[in-house]
Amino acid sequence: MKTTPFTDVHIALGAKMAEFAGYNMPIEYSGITEEHLNVVNNVGVFDVSHMGEFWVKGPNALAFLQKVSSNDASKLAIGQVQYCCFPNGKGGIVDDFLLYRYDEDKYMMVPNAANIEKDWEWCKAQNTMGAALENASDQIAQLAVQGPNAIKVMQKLTDINLSEIEYYNFKVGFFAGCPNVIISATGYTGAGGFELYFYPDYAKKIWDALFEAGKEEGIMPAGLGCRDTLRLEMCFCLYGHDIDDTHSPIEAGLGWITKFTDDKKEMIDRALLEEQKAGKLTRKLVAFEMIDKGIPRQHYDIVNEQGEVIGVVTSGSMSPCLKKGIGMGYVTMDYTKVGTPIAISVRGRNLKAEVVKGPFRK
Repeated sequence: MKTTPFTDVHIALGAKMAEFAGYNMPIEYSGITEEHLNVVNNVGVFDVSHMGEFWVKGPNALAFLQKVSSNDASKLAIGQVQYCCFPNGKGGIVDDFLLYRYDEDKYMMVPNAANIEKDWEWCKAQNTMGAALENASDQIAQLAVQGPNAIKVMQKLTDINLSEIEYYNFKVGFFAGCPNVIISATGYTGAGGFELYFYPDYAKKIWDALFEAGKEEGIMPAGLGCRDTLRLEMCFCLYGHDIDDTHSPIEAGLGWITKFTDDKKEMIDRALLEEQKAGKLTRKLVAFEMIDKGIPRQHYDIVNEQGEVIGVVTSGSMSPCLKKGIGMGYVTMDYTKVGTPIAISVRGRNLKAEVVKGPFRK
């Protein structure tokens, strides 16, 4: 298994480790529920160094991005971030990613760890205009410092005014004495906070500085287990669950990152996605809460009141904040309205649930 610059730290802290996307990653430390609630109410630190980073540079960078990204990269100012996905040319999604505009003709894409090689090959294959591409995934480490007290802890370690960094914006500067750190007001938890990108050589120094600065706030490390429950409470999609190569961004409720504002934007799958956005859908991703006791899991059938299969669960868990089962799944269009009664087939029993408006955690 691959390691991150923090793997030895996780092991020394007694984290429960497991393989994820080919990496030896911490799943939990003190427990998923405790770590989850600490992020929601305080501050937690996630090692996300397994994520990918691709540089896109040169005069043809924007043309390349307008082709491969569902979003409109022409709207990005330097210092801004977009959430995007790669349409796959068949009505599905190659992956979702963050796009940073670092400089005039320099962008950084941040794809999912499990899809780094697939995404890299996809980008190279689509680069017919000759943009300069660089896979820097092994040269960049990343920490996500998440929670309402993240800014209080992190401000002790930088002269950059973190309160001036708006959501989905970033700045570059010194952090914990380390230069050229990207400080980004993004995250995958819905609890506020920042993500830090830096050279692996600075990893130990930044980790130690964060935990020293956060002693008074009760800062805690957090594993991938609570990262999943946190993102689910916010109805954030996870690739391989709620989005994949067989579901489109429109079906997944990601019309807001699927832009046709630029008439010259020759985006992959544009005609199909425009048609779907106009209303031609047969299924859609919905959020639901359990009424009966039970935990929905990926691949469980979703049925109607007559017991007929109408869809499938893509993500599900017990919500640490709501103390009930929650989930997301694709259903046929007749069952997408908020308040619609449905049921989840759990080991032969149809447990009552209801379609709700996400996110679960407001």
